[in-house]
Amino acid sequence: MSFPLLTATAALPAIGAIATAAVPAAQRVAAKWLALLVSLATLVLAAIVLVRFDPGGDRYQLTESHAWIKDFGVRYELGVDGIGVALVALTALLIPFVILAGWHDADPQETGNRRWRPTQGFFALILAVEAMVIISFEATDVFLFYIFFEAMLIPMYFLIGGFGDRAHEHGDDAAATQRSYAAVKFLLYNLVGGLIMLAAVIGLYVVAGNFSLQEIVQARANGSLHMATSTERWLFLGFFFAFAVKAPLWPLHTWLPNAMGEATAPVAVLITAVVDKVGTFAMLRYCLQLFPEASKWATPVILVLALISIIYGALLAVGQRDIKRLVAYASISHFGFIILGIFAMTSQGQSGATLYMVNHGISTAALMLVAGFLISRRGSRLIADYGGVQKVAPVLAGTFLIGGLATLSLPGLAPFVSEFLVLVGAFERYPAVGIVATFGIVLAALYTLVLYQRTMTGPVKAEVAEMPDLRVRELLVVAPLIALLIFLGVYPKPVTDIVNPAVQQTMSDVHKTDPKPEVEAAK
Repeated sequence: MSFPLLTATAALPAIGAIATAAVPAAQRVAAKWLALLVSLATLVLAAIVLVRFDPGGDRYQLTESHAWIKDFGVRYELGVDGIGVALVALTALLIPFVILAGWHDADPQETGNRRWRPTQGFFALILAVEAMVIISFEATDVFLFYIFFEAMLIPMYFLIGGFGDRAHEHGDDAAATQRSYAAVKFLLYNLVGGLIMLAAVIGLYVVAGNFSLQEIVQARANGSLHMATSTERWLFLGFFFAFAVKAPLWPLHTWLPNAMGEATAPVAVLITAVVDKVGTFAMLRYCLQLFPEASKWATPVILVLALISIIYGALLAVGQRDIKRLVAYASISHFGFIILGIFAMTSQGQSGATLYMVNHGISTAALMLVAGFLISRRGSRLIADYGGVQKVAPVLAGTFLIGGLATLSLPGLAPFVSEFLVLVGAFERYPAVGIVATFGIVLAALYTLVLYQRTMTGPVKAEVAEMPDLRVRELLVVAPLIALLIFLGVYPKPVTDIVNPAVQQTMSDVHKTDPKPEVEAAK
């Protein structure tokens, strides 16, 4: 038997989470280093997966399949296509930066008569989330995917509710109440989506007789599995609802600003750059492959919801007073672009959407983590409490600017390529949709540049006059992310070469081809 590389990539952070949690309370520095080393080892395994993946080979590679619950046809099946392997690599890449950025976020702190923020628990929960997200990208058994799709909510709930942002304008009790509210709202929204999906998973088993994604797709392709139109549509809606909550898509998005606002900056990155990607990934892998006709049936409504997300999220970002909530609403707008690309049903749109998932993860991590460093120095998330930072901390201001420019998709930075592909793909089949979505770019420029102007330029406020610039640890977090944004902005080919074959296969699953351009023949 060959080495189970995919299992090892998911199991290592899970084992690391247990080991980190078991470190004695007095050895919290050792727990940090253990978590960091485990995340780096996981990154090495993910890099091996990426190197061994052959874009021109089989659709699902490095596969593993073992009987699990025989009576119900549940198997432990793993495999990665081009889309999955790119997102596994993204997850493994970001976690070491999340851990480094949050190095002191869980240090013990006296609050009244109680001691809180157990360091070991904080880093163990981060590793647990990493393990569950990675196996979600690798699972090719629907039931196996569902288990970890839901299980990741538990560690995220504790990360939001138990390790909230210290930079809060209210007192300790009010801050604890806000954190609890954000954590419960996150959990309830996603649990409701998951329960609806569970009903759809059971319905799929009743119709198909098993949970194997590959077997069900193959049976539908060769005509041995027939699904009534109404049945397919109901099952599609059950899956899509859960993924739209996770994504998040308007109007199921309201948990995200609360969760990101109350979480620490590294946990906010974990939410929007890692966990939420499972929702958009699952739309491509499960909604389109399992229910191709229902996906096409629902496309007009989904495109409208995506457009609303793009414009609505950007408009609310413009009016925000809180830095972290601004980034949260900007992410809602960006997820609208990703979903628009997926359901434009063109190869450019879906390639752009997949590339957008990767690039958004890197750009949001860069911007949010620098914002976290800024907030930790001043002790406030309010934009109005800053001014003139670039004069006292030029490196911090410069990296903040690059992260912001990536968010508005400036040419030369990674998100530009993906956003351009999404808009081209949308315009090819739905010109009006592509035109309206373009306004999201204008609004992104507005909220990003206004944020930079109000925080970094102008007279130096007294409260920031002694603000230190980025330290070595913080530079180790930010510099590689900035370098990646520039590299993928200039040369995105390494990612597109991996994802394009998987996109073409997904297009084949939904029986769609790219529209032919109407060009008058040259005389």
